Amino acid sequence: MDNITGVVKAMCRGLGDSLKGAVILYYLDKQINEKFKKTASKQNARRSGTPNNQSPGVKLKEPRESTILTRTMQCCGLNGVFFLGSILIFENILFPFLKYLLTVIFGDSPGMEKILWSWINPFLALTFGTFWILPLFMLSRVINSFWFQDIADSAYRFRQGRPHHLPSVSIVVADMLVSLLVQVLFLAQGMLVYNIPLPMVGELLALVHMCLLYSLYSFEYKWFNMGWELHRRLTFIEGNWPYFIGFGLPLALLTKYFDSIMMSGCVFSISFPLFIISGNEAEPVTGVCDYPLKLFSPVIAVANTLFTKTMGPARRR
Repeated sequence: MDNITGVVKAMCRGLGDSLKGAVILYYLDKQINEKFKKTASKQNARRSGTPNNQSPGVKLKEPRESTILTRTMQCCGLNGVFFLGSILIFENILFPFLKYLLTVIFGDSPGMEKILWSWINPFLALTFGTFWILPLFMLSRVINSFWFQDIADSAYRFRQGRPHHLPSVSIVVADMLVSLLVQVLFLAQGMLVYNIPLPMVGELLALVHMCLLYSLYSFEYKWFNMGWELHRRLTFIEGNWPYFIGFGLPLALLTKYFDSIMMSGCVFSISFPLFIISGNEAEPVTGVCDYPLKLFSPVIAVANTLFTKTMGPARRR
């Protein structure tokens, strides 16, 4: 009973910690700016030799402003206003208006209107998706990756200090490639278990997969800056799964609400900066469960096999 109570409390703690980013965002940005201003003021005072008064002709160093709030607003602007807004305008204004025009033009012959609309509708959807949605979606993914990294690094430096990166560039590159492959395989594994022919079991297992995956996304920036390699990150999540299921639950439910991958991606990109901040500030609950949830183990085995087969011949040569 105590073990079950601990699991439930850890889930609730993770859920609560994940929602703190929206509250912390403004105050964290303000605290970082105040810290930079004080640091810059002390440095310039030491250089000028006048701690309290600035001597003439001495140019003070401009304080380094925090980019956390700015980057978060840019994510909302690009993904919410520009990208998501264009989809909503197209689906809810442009499409209905064109259909209304066909109704007005061919009001006396509704059969002709339906025939034309059956041709025009897929053509417009394909054109809009190919020449607007898809390029914008890919561009936003690239831009978001830089903005997410900037948010994570700024928050980490303020709380933890200088990042402790992995020892070499080759290890960093290998870690990033394996991590990306593991995430893709884990997402595919989640989609696979969703099709288990048992009522609610498949949906529940798929939801657990998404909760753990989104928790990995949120904490990975912090752990990477701490110098944790991939196997340590995944082992930590598997061993403390109650907390991370609770942490990833809000984002998993939020993105699950939309059937469209594009819409789900937009909502994820708008919300994710807040979860990066939450993950950076959070202290995960550990040691509440004696049985790790080894959901990452199958995809790790597949990823290791793929890399061994691809890298092995090159090494032998």
